Amino acid sequence: MPSLPQRLLLLLPFLQWLPGVSRRTLQQDLMAGLTGAVVVLPQGVAFATIAGMPPQYGLYTAMITPIIAALFGSSRHLVSGPTTAISIVVFSSISQHATPGTPEFIQLVLTMTFLAGIYQFAFGVARLGALVNFVSHTVVVAFTAAAAILIATSQMKHVLGVELAGGHSFADTWLHLFQNITQTNGYVLAIALATLTVALFSRRLSSKMPHLLLGLIVGSLIALFLGAESHQVALVGKIPAQLPPLSTPQFSMDTIRMLAPQAFAVALLGLIEAVSIARSVATRSNQRIDGNQEFMGQGLSNIVGSFFSSYAGSGSFTRSGINYDSGAQTPMSAIFAAIILMAIVLLIAPLTAYLPVAAMGGVILLVAYNLVDFHHIQAIFKTSRSESAIFLVTFFSTLFLELEFAIYIGVLLSLVIFLAKTSKPKVTLLAPDQTQKSRTFTDIETKPLPECRQLKVVRVDRSIYFGSVSYLQLKLQMISASYGVNHILLIATRINYIDMAGAELLTQEARRLKAAGGGLYVYGLKDELWQFLAEGGYLKQIGAQYFFDNKTDAISAIYRKLNHQTCQQCSQPVFLECQRKQETAA
Repeated sequence: MPSLPQRLLLLLPFLQWLPGVSRRTLQQDLMAGLTGAVVVLPQGVAFATIAGMPPQYGLYTAMITPIIAALFGSSRHLVSGPTTAISIVVFSSISQHATPGTPEFIQLVLTMTFLAGIYQFAFGVARLGALVNFVSHTVVVAFTAAAAILIATSQMKHVLGVELAGGHSFADTWLHLFQNITQTNGYVLAIALATLTVALFSRRLSSKMPHLLLGLIVGSLIALFLGAESHQVALVGKIPAQLPPLSTPQFSMDTIRMLAPQAFAVALLGLIEAVSIARSVATRSNQRIDGNQEFMGQGLSNIVGSFFSSYAGSGSFTRSGINYDSGAQTPMSAIFAAIILMAIVLLIAPLTAYLPVAAMGGVILLVAYNLVDFHHIQAIFKTSRSESAIFLVTFFSTLFLELEFAIYIGVLLSLVIFLAKTSKPKVTLLAPDQTQKSRTFTDIETKPLPECRQLKVVRVDRSIYFGSVSYLQLKLQMISASYGVNHILLIATRINYIDMAGAELLTQEARRLKAAGGGLYVYGLKDELWQFLAEGGYLKQIGAQYFFDNKTDAISAIYRKLNHQTCQQCSQPVFLECQRKQETAA
């Protein structure tokens, strides 16, 4: 039972790092926060556009979400807020039910955000943080790469100035684009390319420069110089100079029932993103991440955000990396970034009235390109067929199916492959190495050693559970039949888990070998597994005399049950007991 201070820390995790805040850390966090605010300003507007939301909602999300996530998460450097992957899923999910940008669309997005937060918080309370470990990183890489292509596709009409009618699917969009390519607006294309070029050039000059912001400024100036309105160059429009207003998700049962599946996909993707990024940064900062606490922090940030005009957010790799590189010491840096962003919005929000949509399109194209992890994709195809299969299935599912369905497919496939691997634990045949003083059991494949003709020593690596029992039973019976032995010593030092199906397997094999005049002997079983077998009655069924704590006792007991006439004919005694018997006989 946790003590009162421990329970208090679980409820208010920021009490762990708050005492470490000093004047020095505040100065470093303030500078990191200033950098983060400048970075997230154009990103927030761009991500809201991807999500089909008015631009200010991306900024609202960047103000509220990081504060709550910083206070109730476990990472000291993770910066939460709007992200590209979440934004594209939000757009894909809600655009089926309402027109993007409309009040109905906004309310549905806020409701889905609330539901996603409830899912995430519930996962954290249920201590399911370790589940993220079972989702292959390849799923995230593939989904993100495909999402980047979808994001770029959605912006082509803004970059080219082409009005596209028809379907919203990936294939439909490109089909209509090629059919209407002659309608390209040269002024719009020039502004988009200029924005993209300036952003790329400034980033090449220095990675610390706010390249996206510089690109947007240049794009706006060019649009102003050319006379945007006279050349059909659309403008983003004026963003309200205000802090996030209060909002109310829609809690009708019909709406909740309609959005629950999509909200689950958003919650799952958000958790995978946040925990993966937090652990990635933690490897550099030598910090331990609590997955369960991170789940609760992300959940609370979305729950609270849904009441302050914020849509679903998660951890941002770009902003978290910049936050760490800028010298952030505590989560106060993320809080400072949000507060500084509030001040910036109050001061310069009206200037967005001069921001061309084409410039936003150019910036989003660069954001989409940066999402594609070419290094990891190349490594996946070079090193693993199973991971390559996961990548291809997730990638093409994301392009051509519903996004939330693609997430489920990728996660399910990674779990299936994980289970397939664990369903075939490594089974190694061992023999005592007589060249060593301790006569260590050694793998006979790596070092050919003489073996006992009546006893096989077998080591099983990994767990014995329902998924592996069929394979293990087949292996044990093949060993027994191939070598003509009825005595098997199972080395259990590397077995970490046994379930009821695994215990039944051991019981069945023990009965089979006993019936043939031999036995199944177990050495090195962990205490908790011994207790499990005892409480389930399996220890009694197998026989406690067949379990041993050390190698010497196991071999001595087994030797007494062997056929000693066969032992006398053996020309290569492998156990000390055999050698002593022969010396006595001589």
